[in-house]
Amino acid sequence: MSEGISVEELQLAARNHGMPLEALRFDVTPVGLHYLLIHYDIPVVDPETWTLEIDGLVEKPLSLSLEDLRSRPSLEVVSTMECAGNGRVHIEPRVVSQPWLLEAVGNARWKGVALAPLLEEAGLRDDAVEVLFEGLDRGVEGGEEQFYARSLSLSEARRDDVLLAYEVNDVPLPPQHGFPLRLLVPGWYGMTSVKWLARITALDTPFDGYYQRRSYRLRQQEDEVGEPVSWIQVRALMAPPGIPEYLSRARIVSAGECMLEGRAWSGEAEIDGVEVSVDGGQTWAGAELVQRSGGRWAWRGWRFAWNAEPGEYELCCRARDDAGNVQPLEPPWNLGGYVNNAVHRVSVTVVE
Repeated sequence: MSEGISVEELQLAARNHGMPLEALRFDVTPVGLHYLLIHYDIPVVDPETWTLEIDGLVEKPLSLSLEDLRSRPSLEVVSTMECAGNGRVHIEPRVVSQPWLLEAVGNARWKGVALAPLLEEAGLRDDAVEVLFEGLDRGVEGGEEQFYARSLSLSEARRDDVLLAYEVNDVPLPPQHGFPLRLLVPGWYGMTSVKWLARITALDTPFDGYYQRRSYRLRQQEDEVGEPVSWIQVRALMAPPGIPEYLSRARIVSAGECMLEGRAWSGEAEIDGVEVSVDGGQTWAGAELVQRSGGRWAWRGWRFAWNAEPGEYELCCRARDDAGNVQPLEPPWNLGGYVNNAVHRVSVTVVE
């Protein structure tokens, strides 16, 4: 990095946390290890008085308690969720924001009620063009006081697998993960899955709030409109092999056969393959894909047997998907440091 991180960035890093990459070995990420990003404060919510309001351009506004939602047919989705800023610190020139390395990801089992039937029950009017989701977390950003809010097009909101989740990994949502209810949009970066959900509003014009208009957009300059961040881009990550040196986290591997392993995912299409390099990306060999458990939106395991001989190595992994997307060797720069899905590199020392 060109300079040290600021006190403000340290404050963000202390509030939010990533998933230790050794947890890639779990099919389903334990709740306490799943990555976490909290924009403002964690709201304290009384589940006895909380309601979800569905209003705006609907024929029949709904006001639903947590008990009402739990009494409806449930839907369960295993989904890999990744922060759009994952890998931000590896982009140069450096972007000032939450200083994610590569750990802003997790794969969890979410349970709740499908959104589409609720929208149908409320009766979307013909002039509705978007659905707005508003959380209870409130703060100031870009000089604007606001509740955290994001919108989806009608086609995305009506997807069968878009979920209003009240459980994760078979337990009620913890406060930090959006208790009592959050949106889950499988395949999209995590900013879309609004937490502490309190209101769903059908709109006749595209939402123009801060987190839709200014944040989570791919821009090169401040005055650009930019392209909105949406689908998770193809990525593979490697569980760190061997053992770490405490402070530097440098990896030390014993000579002999070493099984490299990790996970791969893509929001746009199914994973088609993973390749591994042990020489910094000069040559590549195919890894074995592991049978996936959890359905379309869950990450896919991979493994590669490496005959490690004494020396210094830079291990790399990269994924491709069925849409033809392949991870780049170097990260593209943008103003927010978003969507850095460059090849994962791990330096190791192999010893006798």
